[in-house]
Amino acid sequence: MSDRTRVTNQRCEYLIDPVGIDEVEPRLSWELVSKRAGARQKAWHVRVSSRRGGRGDLWDSGRVESDRSSQIAYAGVKLQSRQRAWWRVEIWDERGRRAQSNEAFWEMGLLDREDWQAKWIGSDVVGGPRSFVPAPYLRRSFTLPARPVLARLYVTALGLYECELNGAAVGDDVFAPGWTDYRKRVYYRVHDVTRLLKKGRNAIGAMLGSGWYCGLVSAGHRQNYGDRPRLLLQLEVTCADGTRHVISSDEAWRFSIGPILDEDLINGESHDARRELGNWSSPGHAASNWKLVVVFDDPGIAVEALPAPPVRRQQKLRPVAPPVDADSYRHNRFIFDLGQNMVGRIRLRVRAPAGTTIRIRHAEMLKSPEELYIANLRAARATDYYTCRGGGYEEWEPRFTFHGFRYVELAGVMEPPGADAITGIVLHSDLPHVGGFSCSDPLINQLQQNIDWGLRGNFVDVPTDCPQRDERCGWTGDAQVFIRTATLNRDVAAFFTKWQRDLADSQNSEGAVANYAPTWEDVSRDSGPAWSDAIVICPTVVHERYGDERLLERHFESLAKFVDQCEGRSVDLIRSHPDSGEWGGFGDWLALDGSGTHDAGTPKDLIGTAFFAHSAELVARASRLIGRKREAARYSRLAARVKRAFQRRFLSDDGLLASRTQTSHVLALQFDLAPMRLRPRLVAQLVRMIEANGDRLATGFVGSPYLPHVLTRFGRVDVAYRLLHQKRWPSWLYAVTQGATTIWERWDGWTQENGFQNPEMNSFNHYAYGAIGDWLVGVVAGLDYDAAHPGGKRLLIRPRPGGELRWAKARLHTTCGLAESGWRRRGNKLDVKTVIPPNSTGLVTLPFGSDTAVRVNGKPLRAAKLARIVRRTRAELVLEVGSGVWEFAGDWSAAPH
Repeated sequence: MSDRTRVTNQRCEYLIDPVGIDEVEPRLSWELVSKRAGARQKAWHVRVSSRRGGRGDLWDSGRVESDRSSQIAYAGVKLQSRQRAWWRVEIWDERGRRAQSNEAFWEMGLLDREDWQAKWIGSDVVGGPRSFVPAPYLRRSFTLPARPVLARLYVTALGLYECELNGAAVGDDVFAPGWTDYRKRVYYRVHDVTRLLKKGRNAIGAMLGSGWYCGLVSAGHRQNYGDRPRLLLQLEVTCADGTRHVISSDEAWRFSIGPILDEDLINGESHDARRELGNWSSPGHAASNWKLVVVFDDPGIAVEALPAPPVRRQQKLRPVAPPVDADSYRHNRFIFDLGQNMVGRIRLRVRAPAGTTIRIRHAEMLKSPEELYIANLRAARATDYYTCRGGGYEEWEPRFTFHGFRYVELAGVMEPPGADAITGIVLHSDLPHVGGFSCSDPLINQLQQNIDWGLRGNFVDVPTDCPQRDERCGWTGDAQVFIRTATLNRDVAAFFTKWQRDLADSQNSEGAVANYAPTWEDVSRDSGPAWSDAIVICPTVVHERYGDERLLERHFESLAKFVDQCEGRSVDLIRSHPDSGEWGGFGDWLALDGSGTHDAGTPKDLIGTAFFAHSAELVARASRLIGRKREAARYSRLAARVKRAFQRRFLSDDGLLASRTQTSHVLALQFDLAPMRLRPRLVAQLVRMIEANGDRLATGFVGSPYLPHVLTRFGRVDVAYRLLHQKRWPSWLYAVTQGATTIWERWDGWTQENGFQNPEMNSFNHYAYGAIGDWLVGVVAGLDYDAAHPGGKRLLIRPRPGGELRWAKARLHTTCGLAESGWRRRGNKLDVKTVIPPNSTGLVTLPFGSDTAVRVNGKPLRAAKLARIVRRTRAELVLEVGSGVWEFAGDWSAAPH
């Protein structure tokens, strides 16, 4: 078997061969693949060329003695708009042998606003704050004198767009260009459309949707950013005869109203197939009755290349059973079960006479087998309508809406539909699957699946809180508690890079952060503890998981300004102090031990001060990473002062906290707010509260993510396992036992005793409590990142067998490659297997109290190569290992557990 090293998975700005970026110093990355133990990189050499097969005329780095294989910033000739750069990397491994990658590329977008000749155009159809209007179709014909050899379409919209060229769809993006604060910026996409064009007559068209720009974004009204959608489009074509042509959105375009009678992301879409426009985007279409477009003034906002993967169609779901006849008297209302709470829309296949209107309603749950549960949708209509053209089977899928649902009701059908009448089309940002967890307990495996489905359903361009009701916003608190788990399931580096800009755009001049990002409101108050702290916590996690210092560097002023305003608004360094007059935030949202106010539940000033200390500490750490020593000293001192203020206000000399809630104890321990001597007492108090509650948690959004980690860190992993295995509510598994396929917003969203909770706040796809996934992977399976060696350069392998589990394992594709960790009990013996990717190392902590019987890859420990003993204790053996496959076996019963 060959032991050669290969170079693979080349990326530029986290993307594979991106077309249209505006980062002038893009970062490059690659991975090594080798079956050889201990494989690592000693040096690298990048060549970037202006033509394919070139020898590095744009940048020749020379040989660089380094094991870095990610976040390598281009440092060559200044890049120009539209320029394509071809690159390859050569590496030398630990044996001094060379390996070379294939050639990859990136292509620049339009770097200067002057590159845009296009104008903003749209229709004269305008709705109102509560009135919905048809979607306009825009088109233009043009002639090319010769065969096209290179064509790029640069396109964006205020609202949503879908483009067609000569009758063919351009790209496979959904909901382009995504959601931003349109008062400040909008993103454009670049498409290679060479193959869609021809010599002679051509036509280009675009459909426009309201989207987030002028549709509903919450329970309020429409038109939060503007009154109607607008298009900005520029098609640049080079022909075989050497001529260059630019077709831009301008006064020459025309528009018409077609079959989409109304559309809205939240309410749904209505389509009358009798009004379809035929070959409207083809050159032969008769458009004499189309009206001239409206040309709008330039809004003066930034027009930038999309820095993240777009939303795409990801999967199709079929009904798991024949539809239920929900109106047996008239036989025209049928309910389908897709078997999975999903986010997207349906593709309808129906046959009915012309003029028949089919109503399509969506719901996450049923009240009865014949009735949808829609009370929790609040004001969201979440209903689509399709009017048939007649004449045989018709297929239709909405364009400018999405819903959160498992159940679909068709009403108005003329004949009982078959199971093939609907297909669920799953939509989410195109985030590749990078990891997973499984174990011997099927319920926990379902919990893991629910976590990933919750992520997928809520990562639709921004990390929304829920996808079904009249509130689908990028809530900051939800995202920050879940981001660590997100990185263990999906590749979210570029996704959160984009969202960090949204966070910064949501910040006011004083540093206060909005409740959600993007925002459409003028921010007058901070969104409060654990919510606004997302602006600091999220880029810290991105750095830890992907080694991204640039994100911290570019947003450092934003991070520091946020902590400064926390200090400025505090009273004696107590954030959210009741005497400050400031809003105290959301508290420990949906906790079961009180409302989160000062006289019940975890006090908001305790939560505020805890997160103040934590964020100050994180900004100090970021300062050190990017070489800002002065700021590092300042924020370190501030964090220490806030901790002392916390102790004075909330902690007695004998270790009693002023608040008797689980979350207050969790925060004091998680953020190291208590002196070392008092921590054992706080742990004991926390355990007593859990046991007094029947081995059940009472924490909300703030405390739940940290609870199992705190118990593990302070030696009570046994209690954490009891919480994990708990099947009565409140618990992670209760919803699973009730058939949940996503994470619920509330521990008691539905219970056998009480039925449905308050519909005003009762989502069944709300990923925050899915943050337990970080503990499942990092503790149960024992596969975690080392923050001191970010980007997976060193992995922490420390499985904690326990509870009722017989085995557990996790896998994770890091920036260095695929890593794995897993274990299996065999009576009193324990087998541990781990995979460390090339160019990485592992710090392996094994629960073996004696190393005399430990075997490594089938051999005694003393004979193991590439495994160095770091330390031994009565309970554990710690080894440092190189890359490769490692199997450890030992006597687990010798270790206290």
